[in-house]
Amino acid sequence: MNRFILAVALLLPSLVLADADPRFARLRDQAEPLGSLSAFLDKYVGECSGLFAGLGCRDAAETFRKQYEGKRLYMIVGENVATMVRPGPYQPGSGNYVIEVTPSFPGGAYVLTQGTPAQLAADDKPLLPPLRVTGSTPPGWNATDFMRLFSSRQVRLQVIFAPQTIWGLERKQGSGKQYGVSARVEALLLTNARTGEPLGLWFADEAKAKKK
Repeated sequence: MNRFILAVALLLPSLVLADADPRFARLRDQAEPLGSLSAFLDKYVGECSGLFAGLGCRDAAETFRKQYEGKRLYMIVGENVATMVRPGPYQPGSGNYVIEVTPSFPGGAYVLTQGTPAQLAADDKPLLPPLRVTGSTPPGWNATDFMRLFSSRQVRLQVIFAPQTIWGLERKQGSGKQYGVSARVEALLLTNARTGEPLGLWFADEAKAKKK
């Protein structure tokens, strides 16, 4: 039953949003759905530091990483855990807004990040510049309605990415290192979790072109 629920959770948003934007749908259809980020990161990092880690642990991790070289993956960050999403500037006259997404996605003991972070914050979370997603509110909305999306956790995030390599940084709290996996985030789709309506799209290629 749990597997069925997970399959439906992954499938339904894809069906509802299939026509939201052809570019995102095309990338998503070329990607492998990721059921559990924490399970993926555990296997990809393969820290093998536990007391019962077998001799073949590192070899298994290396084999797993090779399976995903250049591979595109797709995951949904549910509205209840999308803490990396926050409101940016809002223009009352036009209804235009910015949503900032910090490209750091925790999964168990590890974290998936856009690129390799240079340092950790005081709470050992990676310090990364946010990705800026733009959009416009529906007619009749105001700043309060926009802010309510975040205060009531109504923002769902879909991510298409390709894993690249492992990173490790010394923890500021306690000893040892915080490990993670750097990735190329290729696209983001933000939606209203209650209605399924798109809130904004971000594509790496478009963002790169704007910087030139």
